[in-house]
Amino acid sequence: MNQVWGSLVWAVLLVSLLAGAPLGFFWGREAALEGIIGGLVLLLGWHHFQLGRLLDWLAGPMEARVPETVGLWDAAFAGLHRRTRIRVGEQQTLSAALANFSRAAQALPDGIIVFDQHRRIDWMNHSAIKHFSLKPEDRGQVMTHLIRQPDFIAYLDSARYDDPLVYRSEHSPGLTLLLKVIPYGEDRTLLLSHDIGHQERLERVRSDFIANVSHELKTPLTVVAGFAEMLADDPTGYSDEEVRRYLTLINEQSLRMRRLIEDLLTLSGLETDGHKAAEEPVEVEPLLQTILTEAQALSAGRHQISLSIDAPAVLRGCSNELRSAFGNLASNAVRYTPEGGRIELTWQRTADGGARFVVADTGIGVSPQHLPRLTERFYRVDRSRSRETGGTGLGLAIVKHVLTHHQATLEISSELGSGSRFAARFPAQRLID
Repeated sequence: MNQVWGSLVWAVLLVSLLAGAPLGFFWGREAALEGIIGGLVLLLGWHHFQLGRLLDWLAGPMEARVPETVGLWDAAFAGLHRRTRIRVGEQQTLSAALANFSRAAQALPDGIIVFDQHRRIDWMNHSAIKHFSLKPEDRGQVMTHLIRQPDFIAYLDSARYDDPLVYRSEHSPGLTLLLKVIPYGEDRTLLLSHDIGHQERLERVRSDFIANVSHELKTPLTVVAGFAEMLADDPTGYSDEEVRRYLTLINEQSLRMRRLIEDLLTLSGLETDGHKAAEEPVEVEPLLQTILTEAQALSAGRHQISLSIDAPAVLRGCSNELRSAFGNLASNAVRYTPEGGRIELTWQRTADGGARFVVADTGIGVSPQHLPRLTERFYRVDRSRSRETGGTGLGLAIVKHVLTHHQATLEISSELGSGSRFAARFPAQRLID
């Protein structure tokens, strides 16, 4: 409405100026002409004034207030202000989206480098800086001047990017990357880097595991198959004593394979994603009395085995898993302690409100360099002795997983020739008062 009234006022003024020409005959043509010219000059001056205000407003800060006026100039100011608000809003939305995208790209574990046709780095995220040992100020530098490995440069030069490149870092030993180059736009290219070191380690562990299982099963299977074939080929060609000895060996090796398979199944269940055994209150004293009885049976009187419990306690956990973990610690002590040695099983409360189950022996002990790897699957300090004692090489791996499920930790101390001490430490929240 303000725009309409303003336009009407200026139309009336213009008509009045033009109509002044014939009326000027009463006072003279020159006077009329001067009046018309004067009106036009005033009109032009007013428009020039409004144009100046517009230019000043446009040159001022974005938050400056819109000048107040009338007529078409009011409409012009309002229209420009509206378009400016829309443009500013669009720019803010775009800037926010770009900032969010940049933050997301920076948070990715995969490296991203954007470079141009001259291989100058336009942008890179934190992971790429870490993967290639770069610096933030390297933006704008030629990428191949900073990443100089020949296989990488040859991969870029080949322009055949269908297959990724396995890149082994020279700056960070053990870092293995899978590189993928993706051209986009007219002259831009993405370099993506993905750390596959963890996958390689898992693959190596898997291969070692298969090799170890195969090796562990090979010996007892060879023994069982060999003696069984001998007896099958000539069942009457051996004395009763020889047959009993062969059958005893077959039985021992069969038991060894069964223990190995049982431990493998137990460990597999513990390592399964989402594994969560049902928990219940577990009376510690009856459990440890059972562990003591089993250890004494395995020892067959060859060791002095004692149990000490400073106070009755109840653990929140899985009874079967705890029995397996405690039993493995006790049986290991029996297997690796020479005849006549001493084994002490102890349950004691700790100053922080938790508790620990300790198995201490006077056995052969372990050298310090072996201690960090004792809980690895099939890791043995002395393979021949492990087979003699009937161990599967999985006991401490099972202990580690059981304790992890119970928020507990395994502490190991040992001295070669003087014995070992294994302590399963439980936090206070696992004890039920």
